[in-house]
Amino acid sequence: MMKIIQQWLKLMLRLPPLNTLRSFEAAARTGSFVQAASELAVTASAVSHQIKGLENYLGVDLFKRVKRHAELTDNGEKYLVSIQSALKDIAEATERLKASSETHTITISMTPHFLTRWMMPRLGKFQALYPDIELQINASMGLIDFDKSSTDMAIYFGNGNWPEVEVHFLKDIYLVPICSPKIITDKKPLSGPEHIKFHPLIHVSKRLSEWSQWLALAGVKFRERRQGLQLSNSMLTNAAAAEQLGIALGDPTLLGPELESGKLVIPFDLPLNIHRSFYLVYQKERPLSYGMEVFKQWVMTEMETVQSS
Repeated sequence: MMKIIQQWLKLMLRLPPLNTLRSFEAAARTGSFVQAASELAVTASAVSHQIKGLENYLGVDLFKRVKRHAELTDNGEKYLVSIQSALKDIAEATERLKASSETHTITISMTPHFLTRWMMPRLGKFQALYPDIELQINASMGLIDFDKSSTDMAIYFGNGNWPEVEVHFLKDIYLVPICSPKIITDKKPLSGPEHIKFHPLIHVSKRLSEWSQWLALAGVKFRERRQGLQLSNSMLTNAAAAEQLGIALGDPTLLGPELESGKLVIPFDLPLNIHRSFYLVYQKERPLSYGMEVFKQWVMTEMETVQSS
C-alpha cells in the first residue's frame, strides 16, 4: 500500500498546476489570450503568466508570439490534443460522481414574478413530499452561464430558443386585461372592449406591442399614443393595476390571490397568446443528480395538474 502511495505522489509531482493547463487549453481553443481570460474570469496578463510558467515547466514553447493572436507551435498542437482529452475526462468523471452521489441540495434560478406568484405558494407542497431535498432559489431576470455558475437549473421565460441548454416546456402565457374594480365608474365604464379608451393603459416597456395585439384581437380601433405607464416587468404592471393606475395585461394563473380577493378583476376574458412560455432549463448533456431529477419531475407534473384543473 505504501509503495502505491509513493508511486502516486511521484506522478503528482510530475504534473503541472491545473490552472496552467486550463489557461493553455482556453487560449489554444479560442486563439486569444484575451478571450481565454474572459472565459476564465481572470486578466489577460494572468493567462500569459500561466502559459509562460507552463512552457518553462515543460521546457518547450507552446505558442508563437503573434500580435493579437495565440498561434500554437507544433509541440503546442500535439500537447493540446492530450490536454483537452484529459480535461474532458476530469469533467465527465466529476459530473458522474455528482450525479451518483444522491445530492439533496439543488440551486435554482427563476424570474421574480414566477417565483413569487407561482412557485412560492407551492413550495410547501414540495417540502412535504420531499423533505430530504433542500432548494436554494435565486431570483434573476437574466440567462445563466451554467459553465461558470453554481446554479443547477433555471426557469426561463421566452421562446425556448437558447443554445447549450436542455429545454423542457412548462406553460404558455396567455394575457387578459386586468384592473382594479374601483376604476370602473358610470363616467368610465368597462362593459365592452371599446371602453378601453376611457382608461390609461399599463405597458411592459420591452413588450409594447402586446396591447396593440390584444386590441386587434378584440376588434377595437385605438390610438396607441396616449397617456399611460411603462414599467420594466409584468410583476410591476400587475401591481400598478391593483393600485388603480390603469389597465394592464396579465396572466390569470399568476394572479390567483388578487383575483380571488377581488382586488383585481378581468373585465374581458379574451386571452391573447403571446407565443412566449416558461421553460425549465439546465446545462446540455449534464447528468441529473437525484435532487435535480426529483425537482424536474415535480415541477412538470405540478404544472400539468394546474393547467388541467
